[in-house]
Amino acid sequence: MHVGLNLLFLVPGETGGMEVYARELLVALACERPDLRLTSFVNREAAAAGGPWEEHTDVVVVGVDGASRVQRVRAELGALPRLGRRRGIDVLHSLASTAPATGGFARVVTVHDLHYRILPDAHFGLLGLGMRVLVPLAARRSDRVIAISQSTAADVRRYLHVPADRLDVIPSGLGISPGAAGTPEPEARLRERHRLGDRRVVLSVSAKRPHKNLARLFEALAAIPAGTRPVLVVPGYPTPYENDLREHAAALGVLDDLRMLDWVSDAELEGLYALADVFVFPSLHEGFGLPVLEAMRRGVPVACSNTSALPEIAGDAALQFDPLDAGAITVAIERVLADGALAAELRAAGRAQAAHFSWERTARATAQSYARALSGRRR
Repeated sequence: MHVGLNLLFLVPGETGGMEVYARELLVALACERPDLRLTSFVNREAAAAGGPWEEHTDVVVVGVDGASRVQRVRAELGALPRLGRRRGIDVLHSLASTAPATGGFARVVTVHDLHYRILPDAHFGLLGLGMRVLVPLAARRSDRVIAISQSTAADVRRYLHVPADRLDVIPSGLGISPGAAGTPEPEARLRERHRLGDRRVVLSVSAKRPHKNLARLFEALAAIPAGTRPVLVVPGYPTPYENDLREHAAALGVLDDLRMLDWVSDAELEGLYALADVFVFPSLHEGFGLPVLEAMRRGVPVACSNTSALPEIAGDAALQFDPLDAGAITVAIERVLADGALAAELRAAGRAQAAHFSWERTARATAQSYARALSGRRR
């Protein structure tokens, strides 16, 4: 079977969880199913930066700027079907929720979430409007739709009207393994760099977007007495909304207790996981919740929202709270910080829960989806 991988969305270092999904799945497919012939369709940035697609697949460079959504959409709907036919692919897998509507090959699309539909503030400007057109089009015109959690599958059935017999629920694996990042940056160096002193640390790896609910996390932090208040470290994708968050933190009087970082290196992130006392993820809606599993895998006690896919992913290995209740978030943080036995229990339970997820399982199930797509191919 000749499988094309639509990676036109992937701008290395800028696409977050979907980039992790693409990179890890690609490698796992090559290892688990060496009988598959894989061809990756990449944009200029991905071609210049390089990646596992070079080692494990044939590469076709499509002459578009990956950061330009307009260029990407035009290429995805126009050039990609032609290139796929020219290369003789049997199945095209689009890994980031949008996909060509036509092509002389079977089509599979992975839908990560429906934030644009459920929480419109999650995407800014034209991006949200485009998603409202392109994601339903991809779901309607693909032979198989992969949802990365049961929660996302329910959303796909409800909002995109995809029948169950065309839907495959295939959980993601884990992100970058702890050893792959190399040696974590030393705690002393990180504490000095980020002015952490000897304070307890709450970590929340998160894009600065409204649906991540960081404003309520700041409110929860402000409710902890200043004398025992931990410092909150938030590395992740920066957005214009970050200015509003800083103003909110200043109004609450916790700006000095907050370290909002942009993307950090793998080694620095590993160091932050290693020194964190608790990982808190207050998101209003998640299609999967990879940061929760990333923290669990590294033995960090986790407290997270009780909504969307997060209970499904975290299981009983995390303290769960109502993300609309800042007081509940405060209680969860204080419980973990004050109760060493609870923290140890969460560390062990988290590692066990994370072990249930692997890219090998994801790859095997995804290859089965390709076979189903071929057998039920649309024109």
